[in-house]
Amino acid sequence: MPTTVRADTSLECDYSSAVVNQESRNAIRMPRQFFKRHMPQAARIRKVKSLRVLGRWIYEPNLWHISRRATAGAFFIGLFCAFIPFPTQMIFAAILAIYWRCNLPISVGMVWVSNPLTMPPIFYGAYLVGAYTLGVTPGEVEFEASWSWLGEGLLNIWQPLLLGCLICGLTAGGCGYMIIDVLWRFHVVSRWRARRQRKKAAKQSIPNVAHQPAQSGPRAGQESATPENTSPSQ
Repeated sequence: MPTTVRADTSLECDYSSAVVNQESRNAIRMPRQFFKRHMPQAARIRKVKSLRVLGRWIYEPNLWHISRRATAGAFFIGLFCAFIPFPTQMIFAAILAIYWRCNLPISVGMVWVSNPLTMPPIFYGAYLVGAYTLGVTPGEVEFEASWSWLGEGLLNIWQPLLLGCLICGLTAGGCGYMIIDVLWRFHVVSRWRARRQRKKAAKQSIPNVAHQPAQSGPRAGQESATPENTSPSQ
């Protein structure tokens, strides 16, 4: 009987450790699954004509890998390049992602924060920041995402605009990097703490049985056959 209890306890320990190890792997996989589900699809990225100049680089498997460092770096690159007041934002984001080995689709996808609807308020706000930093009185400016505007309208405001875009791009990129890094770490740490609590609870649920080796042989048979409490014959 003791041998059977020891075997059952060993099976419970193996099962609980297997469950805990699976939960620890899931703690790391869950952020990856979230970003993989929401990041731009590969077919959509490869159809962007402006990225075809990079050739085979956009097919590099390491640039599609999702990790804490690659994802946080991609957020920094995408948000920083979103404040570039030129129509080549996605090319700059892809080049930086290749150079720093960050996630390419997230880097390019975050650039879409600045689109025809959001460009006027984004760049006008950056222009105000640059004008305030340089001590220049801001004027009324109409932003357009075209090469003609770059040749005409940018000449009058290029200094405060570029400085404001640099400041806002670094600020937005840095905030995006820190938010993703902190949230990723918090999620993994919280899952690990839950794992430790489950492991501790699994150990406490196993009864503390004193394991004694089973006796065998003729001596054990004699001891079992001999009564312990017998009175002497009269």
